[in-house]
Amino acid sequence: MSNRREIFSHRFATSAEKIEQRKKLGSIVQRAGFALILAALLLSFSSLTSGAEEKKKNVDGKWETEDGTPTYHVAEDGTVDWYTYSGFRRYHAECHVCHGPDGEGSTYAPALVQSLKTMSYDDFMLVVASGREVVRADKQSVMPAFGTNHNVMCFIDDIYVYLKARADGAIPRGRPAKRADKPQAARDYEKTCLGEN
Repeated sequence: MSNRREIFSHRFATSAEKIEQRKKLGSIVQRAGFALILAALLLSFSSLTSGAEEKKKNVDGKWETEDGTPTYHVAEDGTVDWYTYSGFRRYHAECHVCHGPDGEGSTYAPALVQSLKTMSYDDFMLVVASGREVVRADKQSVMPAFGTNHNVMCFIDDIYVYLKARADGAIPRGRPAKRADKPQAARDYEKTCLGEN
């Protein structure tokens, strides 16, 4: 009988020790996991906040990302680059009838400020140039092709950067209060694209 008690007490002690060891190990793993998660969050947050402006470059007054995609620039005082301002004007001349003021959408066309949160520049260009038809059980919508409309295609980058700035929350609704001057490169491109040269 005493053998059984010894075996039982040995097993119990061993089990208790194992439980204690597992608790300690679990606590260490938990702290290490928390530290890793915290470090990952801090790194991703710092890349979001510091990288946005650093990855843009100004080419003759036109702002681009590292991969050459047109983008907007808003100065600390709220001044927008010329192309963003031009995009506001061109959007309201050609697009707002269907897509609503400031890209907010309508009953029959989507809110582009929502679409551009996920839509790439290339996809945007394709849809504007070629059009799109969406057929669902509850509705059908058709976006006409604007590929031959010079008032749209000559200023497609401007329209894109304006809508992207709106989608990113960089500018509020309404006409931008301050804008940069129109660069000579924009004047030259406009004349060439519209056939005024």
